Amino acid sequence: MTLFRTAACAAFVVAASPAAAQSSDRDVADTSLTVGSVVVTGTRLPRSGEEVLTSVDVLGADLAQRQSVDNTWELFARLPGVTLTDFNQGNTSGRFSIRGFNGEGEINAVKLLIDGIPSNANDGGMVFIDMVMPLDIAAVELVRGTADPRYGLHNIAGNANILTRIGGTYLDARALAGAFGTYEGQVSAGIERGGFSQNYFVGYRQTDGFREHADLRRANLAGKWFYDLGGATVGAIARYSTAKAQEPGYLTSRDNAENRSTSYAISETDGGKRRLGEYSLHLDADVASELSLAAKAYVTTQFDDRYVRFSASVPQQRRLTEETQYGGLLTLHYRPEVAFLHRLQIEAGGDVQVQDNESRRWLTERRVATRQTRDQAFDLTVYGGYVQAVIEPTAWLKITPGWRVDRVSGALEDGLAGARYPVNDYGTISQPKVSVAVTPLAGLTAYANYGRTFQIGAGLGAYKVPPRTTDLAPSINTGWEAGVKYARGSWLEGRVALWRQTATGEIKRRLNDPNGDFDNLGETRRQGIDVQLNLNPVPGVSLWGAYSYQHARIRTPDPATPAQAGNWIDHVPQNLFSGGLDLVPAARWRVSLWGNGQSSYELTANNDRGRYGAYVVVSGEVAFEVTPQVELSAQVKNLGDEHYEYVWWDGTQMLNAPADPRALYGAVRLRF
Repeated sequence: MTLFRTAACAAFVVAASPAAAQSSDRDVADTSLTVGSVVVTGTRLPRSGEEVLTSVDVLGADLAQRQSVDNTWELFARLPGVTLTDFNQGNTSGRFSIRGFNGEGEINAVKLLIDGIPSNANDGGMVFIDMVMPLDIAAVELVRGTADPRYGLHNIAGNANILTRIGGTYLDARALAGAFGTYEGQVSAGIERGGFSQNYFVGYRQTDGFREHADLRRANLAGKWFYDLGGATVGAIARYSTAKAQEPGYLTSRDNAENRSTSYAISETDGGKRRLGEYSLHLDADVASELSLAAKAYVTTQFDDRYVRFSASVPQQRRLTEETQYGGLLTLHYRPEVAFLHRLQIEAGGDVQVQDNESRRWLTERRVATRQTRDQAFDLTVYGGYVQAVIEPTAWLKITPGWRVDRVSGALEDGLAGARYPVNDYGTISQPKVSVAVTPLAGLTAYANYGRTFQIGAGLGAYKVPPRTTDLAPSINTGWEAGVKYARGSWLEGRVALWRQTATGEIKRRLNDPNGDFDNLGETRRQGIDVQLNLNPVPGVSLWGAYSYQHARIRTPDPATPAQAGNWIDHVPQNLFSGGLDLVPAARWRVSLWGNGQSSYELTANNDRGRYGAYVVVSGEVAFEVTPQVELSAQVKNLGDEHYEYVWWDGTQMLNAPADPRALYGAVRLRF
């Protein structure tokens, strides 16, 4: 896999696209695919992500940095097999999900990391992703499946690590303007002298949105300081983001078809403000010739104050969320020389994640409170550890058995009820893992893996609150994958993978329950196939394409909903597809065309409200290099002006959030 030592400080190295520095050696077991060119920072250090043999996709810096997006999660549209859920409601914008899960705000199955720092909210949401803007990205790595032992909480179907620019001396600035009153400025700078590197980023984006009452204003700051001591690297990262946004609300089906840009009067005071912070310390060191360690400590903060009214049949709500999370991660790598083995590595790691959260809600009338409906203060601590061995008896065979365990503690105080409740006693959550890869020919890797991950309740759902009198067990997700990856030189690479994940007692949060309670979806099964291909047939031409089929059903429903047996899980499209073409038709010119789409999904778990949400969206870009330092570009999103929307059922009617129509943006980029 292509991973990066984020705490190192060295000059940037740009790898070829799409195969990032592919090796033709027979003894290299590689299961990753790369879209675009990857910026590698510093020296490479073996880590468990390189040794867990599963499907991994990497989005290169060149593609990420030149995108025009309101929200960074939209960049995942460029990666295969990703479902995007676009609420398009101001700061509550949307999510990405994988492997047959959805982004409905009920359960998020992806562990999000930024430079290796855990960055999910308590409910698994991805609000912290807004702290990173495209120009600061070095690469995005998406690890799929259940075989990676590095992470516990939220690592249900995989994990995503956004790696930012660390090290090097450079100045990179990009200014953009375009449709819907959109203006953006980003500046990324690096200074490196004598082993000490400093990296800074400042960004601002504002847009009026294509709908009425959809203004968004966001400002981001980041600083990164690292010092190379020779045998060790120490560093610190600080990020801060502030945003203020309006929410246009949801439309009826008729208005969605006839007047997509409108916003109802009931939503004219909807919106909110959000402040995010993330602060971390990093250490990478060689303890001895055969032993190295990596350690991180962090604090993240979230303040989110939102006013929202979903339809005329319900009152407006004020939703106030304040979260402080802190913790640490430690990993040790031991690489002894064993005479009868080609290679052996033993890795052990542990982490602790502590949360101090507050969730309050009120019923309001045009932002004036009428009644408080929630007053919860709760702490949650999840701590775990793992061990993994990388065993290579020969150059063509790799076996990586591993085991992870996690435990949970905490308590919730309900201010309205005047009561305190303990967290469910989930016990020791055991998660065995194993991966195997065979490399019989140069460039050909056949691999298989098995593993377990877990899910616990979010918010109130993690605690033993009446009428529940017994502890709930964690939901255990058991999965396997089998795949083949083939690469030939730098012009061809492809991968085919079959996968399945079965969950017991899967928890499904109720989106609008005042107390934050949940219901039980039951035992579920998700399975599918991923097919991906990257081609560089001639110099100046690069193509990529991907197709995923995912089958997500309820096997054994909750006893309260027996009729859901065999039903499709809502908001999970069965077919996902994406592809792109990059051309260099003449010196200093670049032309790109890319697209993604999905089939329709069931609106409810009862499968009784029809199927919605299918779309195919194509976008394009033309760029001209005026000088080696100056590039002009024009980007058209939704080239075919596809009308599509996110749809959900509120219990009485379908509510629609239309996506942006065709939009044109122009940009100038300066690099020194």
